[in-house]
Amino acid sequence: MSMLTVRNLRKVYTTRFSGHQTVALEDVTFTVQQGEYVAIMGESGSGKTTLLNILATLDRPSTGEVWLDERALTSIPERDLARFRHEHLGFVFQDFNLLDNFSVRDNILLPLVLAMTPEGELEQRLLPVAEELGIAAQLGKFPYELSGGQRQRVAVARALITRPRLILADEPTGALDSKATGQLLDAFGRIHSGGQTILMVTHSVTAASAAGRVLFIRDGRVFHELYRGGQPRMLFQEAVLNALTLLGREPVHAD
Repeated sequence: MSMLTVRNLRKVYTTRFSGHQTVALEDVTFTVQQGEYVAIMGESGSGKTTLLNILATLDRPSTGEVWLDERALTSIPERDLARFRHEHLGFVFQDFNLLDNFSVRDNILLPLVLAMTPEGELEQRLLPVAEELGIAAQLGKFPYELSGGQRQRVAVARALITRPRLILADEPTGALDSKATGQLLDAFGRIHSGGQTILMVTHSVTAASAAGRVLFIRDGRVFHELYRGGQPRMLFQEAVLNALTLLGREPVHAD
């Protein structure tokens, strides 16, 4: 059974004064299996951010359904959404979203502190995640003392600390140089190898080719997909690049 099911999703925005309607998503249907690593590629305005916001329960579709395991996200009452996000979803953003006046340690632990996790459990969860992401030596520092790549890995640690069912990453390499991009994608690969399910929105061929499957979205529709299978990352990157060329858009690299 699929862990995430998206069925016939449609999102229409209506302007307040003119009543003009813009269709952001149209008949989007796909599934994500437990432990899968999926990238969604699309240009600005293609609908990928709208889709991610709906999956994150930050927005609701006009019609259609989204299920995580056996729970319909569209039926969760507004009052319960914050708790649902905390308990089941982890978020990684392009601009890190770290608190500069908090140490790295406190930034990572913040979701657990807000959930009133017992103090004895905090360190037990923190150290393995920090070591996995190569930031254990930076726990006492502040975000402004770190490189962009280190800050993004802190953001990933904060997303993982709650042990979410699904990681949602929004252009996670968008603010990174090629070296930091490679380090982050290597970290994502290790996390995925440990069984974590990841759904990443990106316009970067380099980032997308680290995933096991790529969905292509254009004009609000998922219109093509590629599976990596057993291909090395570089060969899959070439396949993604070729697909973008054939599908008629200019590819974008992270490096």
